[in-house]
Amino acid sequence: MYWRSLFVLIILGLATPGFAIDVHELVEKANFTSYYQGNGGKAKVSMVISDKGGATRNRDFVILRRDDDQDSAKTGDQKFFVYFTRPADVNKTVFLVHKKVEADDDRWLYLPALDLVRRIAAGDKRTSFVGSHFFYEDVSGRNPREDEHELVEETSNYYVLKSTPKNPKSVEFAYYKNWIHKKTFIPVKTEFYEANGEPYRLYEAVKVESVQGFPTVTQSRMSDLKTGGKTEMSYGEVQYDIGIPDDIFTERYLRNPPRKLLR
Repeated sequence: MYWRSLFVLIILGLATPGFAIDVHELVEKANFTSYYQGNGGKAKVSMVISDKGGATRNRDFVILRRDDDQDSAKTGDQKFFVYFTRPADVNKTVFLVHKKVEADDDRWLYLPALDLVRRIAAGDKRTSFVGSHFFYEDVSGRNPREDEHELVEETSNYYVLKSTPKNPKSVEFAYYKNWIHKKTFIPVKTEFYEANGEPYRLYEAVKVESVQGFPTVTQSRMSDLKTGGKTEMSYGEVQYDIGIPDDIFTERYLRNPPRKLLR
């Protein structure tokens, strides 16, 4: 669904000789499967943040998603509302995203202890999301036009896609690779690499289930290969096609969240 990864899907590409599928078709299918299944959606998420020594911290939150184009067969601009419930120090914190295909995303963070709405600058999108190993950009996905893409390998079960940033100075990685499952088109693994070719960050779709007929990641993990830390997320009560109103995704609802939808 939209939260997988988190991270890493694209829509532009060119045909690649020697493979059964061209890059454009591949990334369109993977992008759709990861972020646009159903007409909007909801999930309750439990996050466990672990350091190398095994110490853990927990976060619980609800994600709401709405597609601006209500044609369920299309991909386009989206909105996300992330409402934190536990622990007490993050309760009522809200992360709001207006995801844009043709421009930089707009992101806001509401901090209830300060009654403050903070705009997240474009340059901050690759920083830690509420202290986890996921980045802000991972939550709603990377802008598909920011990278060049190449299909580099095909196995019996996966397509392997390599993506290189068009503006290397805007990110901390040199490139990343996606392992996309051939049957479901879900990216089951993403590795981020440094300039020396060493992987330093790893995303994994740990568990995939069918929800309302849609293949859905219900458990995922992001690992920091340098520090040994990791963050695991479990997705429960996943629902598609629930018809979330557009006005929910406005600054007004940062301070007054839609209680019925968040239950």
